[in-house]
Amino acid sequence: MKRLPHTFLGIHVDALSIPELNSLIAQSIEQGKKWIIAHHNLHSLYLYHHDSKMQALYAKADYVHIDGMALVLLGKLLGFPLKREQRVTYADWVWSVMAEAAQKRWRVFYLGSKPGVAERGAKILRKKFPGLQIATAHGYINTQKGSQENLATLAAINDYQPHILMVGMGMPRQEYWILDNLEHIHTNTILPCGACMDYVAGAIPTPPRWMGKMGLEWFYRLLSEPKRLWRRYLLEPWFIAGLFLREILNA
Repeated sequence: MKRLPHTFLGIHVDALSIPELNSLIAQSIEQGKKWIIAHHNLHSLYLYHHDSKMQALYAKADYVHIDGMALVLLGKLLGFPLKREQRVTYADWVWSVMAEAAQKRWRVFYLGSKPGVAERGAKILRKKFPGLQIATAHGYINTQKGSQENLATLAAINDYQPHILMVGMGMPRQEYWILDNLEHIHTNTILPCGACMDYVAGAIPTPPRWMGKMGLEWFYRLLSEPKRLWRRYLLEPWFIAGLFLREILNA
């Protein structure tokens, strides 16, 4: 699939739907490629403009899908032909990825979440998708490149030989880890996936899917975890509003 990115608010994003993203995973596996499929939402947009290491990760990403209805709406206001189905969040995508992985015998490794949470989520997925091959490791490790925990984690991943590596440590920790360890990871598709397995396992309540389609998922998350997310949803958007106004004025 040829990459046709849209550029606005200082970032590049690819307008991709769930079937198109699944097709990219299949392509990376069939061709023996190692691709990072990253994503952007308002939080990552804020981090990108304040963090050179995040910029370095996105520079290495082969595709960057949109995870946030607000980005779709801002892009449309700036004249880009974006559609609702091109906003893909893991709360929706994970089920489709796992269904395809079970059908095509792809091995999945999930790194992230608190101890016990990832494996609880994996059990739910194995029950829902018989034949699914998925291994897990929690993300509460010393992520320094030379630490014993990090080296052991890399060894576990590479011994499993996954086709898909999902890294759910939250931003920017998951992106840092991928960037620091990229040359030592043996897999095809690398997916930084945030709290994906926490939602599957029920450790964090999943927002009603209609709220996602309406662009209100952020409000549900803010009410669910106000202490952790108040800055992300109440302060960071003001910086992004400034980016948007500057782009409008310079158009």
